[in-house]
Amino acid sequence: MRLFVALDLPEQVRAALAEWGAQAVDRAGDVLRAVPPENLHLTLAFLGAREEAQAEAIGAIVTTSAGNTCNLSLGAPLWLPPRRPGVLTVEVSDATGALAGLHASVIAAVHAGTEITPEARPFRPHITVARVRRGARISPQHLQKPPSAAFNATALTLYRSIMSPKGARYEPLARRALVGSDALSLRTRPEDSAA
Repeated sequence: MRLFVALDLPEQVRAALAEWGAQAVDRAGDVLRAVPPENLHLTLAFLGAREEAQAEAIGAIVTTSAGNTCNLSLGAPLWLPPRRPGVLTVEVSDATGALAGLHASVIAAVHAGTEITPEARPFRPHITVARVRRGARISPQHLQKPPSAAFNATALTLYRSIMSPKGARYEPLARRALVGSDALSLRTRPEDSAA
């Protein structure tokens, strides 16, 4: 089972990002494939391939590390990796540091409770909205600004990624609402100016 831990996004944020991603795909032609709205999330930790028997224990560890919600906002578009992009993403800003703290808490809990050592690369909060099609190359292009949104993350979830020729499907295995997540503060404003 391919597992990862993610923050779930409010439906309005997913819808706004899906629309922006679809517009980017339209401009790029058949080089990009949009991520479906239901798959949009903010990854905190990729845990890789794990035995099915481990999933329940990992789910318990992850959900107990859930705490207060994070006040976040959408930032600039970002191609990753920068030199040979494989995905189009939108940066996520964490002005209070709560997201960085939650990330560190999840990593520490998983490492302490299992033999899993999560990825060591620096945490760069983002939401993937489109993927470069297999075998295609894209030059980072001029992009419209993503929607402007300030929001609270709603839940911390352990997901299983199920791959298929049509793309990935994400199955939630364990989820816990973040404290204060019912106090949604969403402001979206389409931007016509270019990034």
